[in-house]
Amino acid sequence: MTREKIYLFDTTLRDGQQTPGIDFSVEDKIAIAAMLDEFGLDYVEGGYPGANPTDTAFFSEKRTQSSVFVAFGMTKRAGVSASNDPGLATLLQAKSDAICFVAKSWDYHVRVALGCSNEENLECIAESVKAAVAAGKEALVDCEHFFDGYKANPAYAIACAKTAYEAGARWVVLCDTNGGTQPPEIRAIVEAVIADGVPGTALGIHAHNDTGQAVANSLAAVEAGVRQIQGTLNGIGERCGNANLVTLIPTLALKNAYNVRFETAIDAERLEGLTGLSHAFDELLNRSPDQQAPYVGASAFATKAGIHASALLKDPRTYEHVPPETVGNFRKVMVSDQGGKANFINVLKRRGIEVAKDDPKLDMLISIVKEREASGYAYEGADASFELLARRTLGTIPEFFSIDGFRVMVERRFDSHGRVKIVSEAVVKMIIDGHTVMSVAEGDGPVNALDLALRKDFGKYQEEIADLVLADFKVRILNGGTEAITRVLVESNDSHGVRWWTVGVSENIIDASFQALMDSIVYKLMKNRQMAGKIAAE
Repeated sequence: MTREKIYLFDTTLRDGQQTPGIDFSVEDKIAIAAMLDEFGLDYVEGGYPGANPTDTAFFSEKRTQSSVFVAFGMTKRAGVSASNDPGLATLLQAKSDAICFVAKSWDYHVRVALGCSNEENLECIAESVKAAVAAGKEALVDCEHFFDGYKANPAYAIACAKTAYEAGARWVVLCDTNGGTQPPEIRAIVEAVIADGVPGTALGIHAHNDTGQAVANSLAAVEAGVRQIQGTLNGIGERCGNANLVTLIPTLALKNAYNVRFETAIDAERLEGLTGLSHAFDELLNRSPDQQAPYVGASAFATKAGIHASALLKDPRTYEHVPPETVGNFRKVMVSDQGGKANFINVLKRRGIEVAKDDPKLDMLISIVKEREASGYAYEGADASFELLARRTLGTIPEFFSIDGFRVMVERRFDSHGRVKIVSEAVVKMIIDGHTVMSVAEGDGPVNALDLALRKDFGKYQEEIADLVLADFKVRILNGGTEAITRVLVESNDSHGVRWWTVGVSENIIDASFQALMDSIVYKLMKNRQMAGKIAAE
């Protein structure tokens, strides 16, 4: 039996950007797009070029290699031809493979928000799609408020969908913009659209989570015939969020209700990277992963002592709906975690590190990682620190340099005009080839001063690290009080366009920062010698 493909459309960088408290920089977007592209999603929607400087800069280049790179924007305005609409021109000029137009499909919104006639709105949809296709781009249309619009005026809502399809749109996406539609309604309305002439192979679903049913609504739409699902990583999005692709993908892949009929671009090997992707994304957002998230949460396969644990030890299937290693997660009750060991071996192999299953150093590495993560380290979001830890534990790393000590001073004083001035100064003493080097630097803050002092004089390695750039610096307090444990995550890149993340944890924010900075420099020196970073360089 040939399985039908469900296409996965990620809108983390567009709809997910509407999440309260989330504001992606261009660098954030580049990093996230690369993560999504590498994971294998069919479509990555990057934002709205022309709407803000960040998205305009992001679309100055194509940001994916295999995923279809999608720009989002409005259809042309009523009363203006497609060739004379500046907003449409910006979309056509963006370095994207496809354009997703948002179109009103509720006649109430057409009248109130657009101030035009129903017929003019249909003309705007058709002409925008034709312009995108003529420019060599794949066209998609998000029918905004489709389900509410259908309930108010079924004929017009369907006319919007049919107009988009007949004009040449590859996908017509039915949006539950307010998030209040229930699964039985979704199923019935999708079936009505298909019966009216828009095939399911051209239909998508865009569900919001305002009643906690975005995933259920997406699956109901699939059962009714749609073949594209839109969603976001970890379900981020405005108000209560969007459909969570991190939940939908393994459900489609691992549950017999779906996997006997459907397939996605995420095969078994890619699926094993799901937990890492989810947690790395949370680290980029500088927030703690949801411990009870389905499939990927730290507690998703955790069982406390008692009859459940006893049964699990006899047969994991007694209390697990899927094997945790299929999504890259771990069973938290087993003393000898074979699934965990296999997962470690796979992660290491992808980094070019071969280790035997029975190597005692592997058990040591697993033990160190678990102990460190219990104390606050998070290696899913710090790939370079994990690789350095693995290489140190399983083998050796050249000692390029050693640190004899450092000192950081922060002074608050008044200048001659009576204005407050904060001065940060750092002194670093290091040993390179047996020679002691002392460097002093002032910076905008204590961490900046420490970074400048650390990299001021690296002797024979100075030219090697000249192109090392600290792209981002995130701090998280892991518990309360002034004596709190602090985790610092540093993102670095170099002139080769390679990015890596390092982590440090300490009661002292300066010490935690220093750990992350040290790892970043060592990783750079290793990468230059082809001794690390094989994945990052791909």
